[in-house]
Amino acid sequence: MKKRAIALLLTLTMIVALACCSGSAFAAKKVTLTIFNSKMEIQSQMEEMAEEYSDSHDVDVEVYYSSDTVAAHMSTKYASNDPYVLSMVDAKDIFSLGPDHALDVSGEPWVAETSQAIAIDGKVYGFPVCVEARGILYNADAIEKVTGEAFDPASVRTTEQFQALIDKLIAGGMEAPTGLQKEDWSLGAHYLQQVYEMQPDPDAFIAGIKDGSVKLAEDPVFNALMDTFDVMKDNNWMKSSPLSAVREDTEMMLAEGEIAFKFGGNWDWANISAFDYSENMGMMPVPSTLDEYNTKLVGGGSKYFFIDNTVSEEQQQAAKDFLNWLVFDEAGQEFLVNTCALVPAFANITLPVSDPLGASVKSYADTASLIADYRYAPDDHYAKNGISFQKYLAGQIGRAGLADEITAYWATAEVGAH
Repeated sequence: MKKRAIALLLTLTMIVALACCSGSAFAAKKVTLTIFNSKMEIQSQMEEMAEEYSDSHDVDVEVYYSSDTVAAHMSTKYASNDPYVLSMVDAKDIFSLGPDHALDVSGEPWVAETSQAIAIDGKVYGFPVCVEARGILYNADAIEKVTGEAFDPASVRTTEQFQALIDKLIAGGMEAPTGLQKEDWSLGAHYLQQVYEMQPDPDAFIAGIKDGSVKLAEDPVFNALMDTFDVMKDNNWMKSSPLSAVREDTEMMLAEGEIAFKFGGNWDWANISAFDYSENMGMMPVPSTLDEYNTKLVGGGSKYFFIDNTVSEEQQQAAKDFLNWLVFDEAGQEFLVNTCALVPAFANITLPVSDPLGASVKSYADTASLIADYRYAPDDHYAKNGISFQKYLAGQIGRAGLADEITAYWATAEVGAH
């Protein structure tokens, strides 16, 4: 009996010990929050945040980036049945992926703080990561140093005024005052899409290109924007070899005042801030003869998070908590506004935007001076039309040839769902 009692006691002891070990292991297991980041400029910031957030919130955060197009990368993930918990995508991807793959977050508190969330059939799927805008980046210090006059961007509204200022800069010793990027997304999406965005009805305009009722080469908006592009092209610091231009070199030259203007957006600050930048910089609308548009930047909500609807409830909750942290927690707001240099899309975030490009965007957003960006171009739009625009930039085709190639693209392309 004594031996049986001892054996029983040992058995019970082992069971308790195993239970305790098992319970400890279970308790130590963290929820994994995988995040896809499609915004290259903030990848290092996202990785550092993930480490800090994991430590302070008892969540295992992992951040991933892909150089593939967002649509292609997400298609691969879903085809392999390996979705991210939280994905940062473009607006058009919310429309294509949201109904099937996104969690309805209509009840989340941040929804009431923004006008930029994306909803489909009454269900909120898209969390706006930031507000971004496109226009002409300028270095006011560089301009004033050469001209000896205070620079007021509001005084440069038309293409003629833009040309006159560039002529004055050249006369004052600035050999080539402008910079242009060769990247297909900058040319084929950011610049070209203004031709759609500055139309009363972008969808109808594109439909007109498709059916032939709109002759792109004769369109006033297309020609006005191309006139301004020509001014930048003719005064580009890399005019002799524009397709060899390195983006970072152009940003450095703008930052340090070797050039005065560059077409781009407030996302460029992530790179510009790495250089010995001038204090007085900002963004202004693309000058043109289009009086109804040359006082506004093009922009709005840019990049959207959505939560996958098939991952575990614990993972979905972790994603919800993270999004609310970005909007309502001081550390989250600090991360968005100062660490990532983003313009927040939420009314309750009142931190001053520290970088001058973002501050410019916020000033235009606050005065309702943003032209809505067109979000529904096909996935291959910027790549294929970007190649055509690169040929134009390099002088391989003229304006009529560019219009012909864009028209040929739309003969078979279809806009995305919206």
